[in-house]
Amino acid sequence: MINASLGPVGREIAQRLTFALRPERLAVINDSAKHRGHMGDDGSGESHFTVEIVAQAFAGQNRVARQRLVNHALADLLAEKVHALAIKAKAPGE
Repeated sequence: MINASLGPVGREIAQRLTFALRPERLAVINDSAKHRGHMGDDGSGESHFTVEIVAQAFAGQNRVARQRLVNHALADLLAEKVHALAIKAKAPGE
């Protein structure tokens, strides 16, 4: 289920990761308020996020490979709308 309190960019992140990686657990956290006025803050209130995701797709993958899977699913958002994305990716049981 996608957090209704997220804005349009946060919801898009959640939808794309749900479709691409079929996570068992997914949390998309908007960290933008912590970065207000800093570099990359575009004033939208949706420029900095943390993703906490548990998915079978990460089993047997190292940290870099896991981050690449997430980044691939969000590529155009990262290029156009999201300034910073912290990724906490785990396989089930980790």
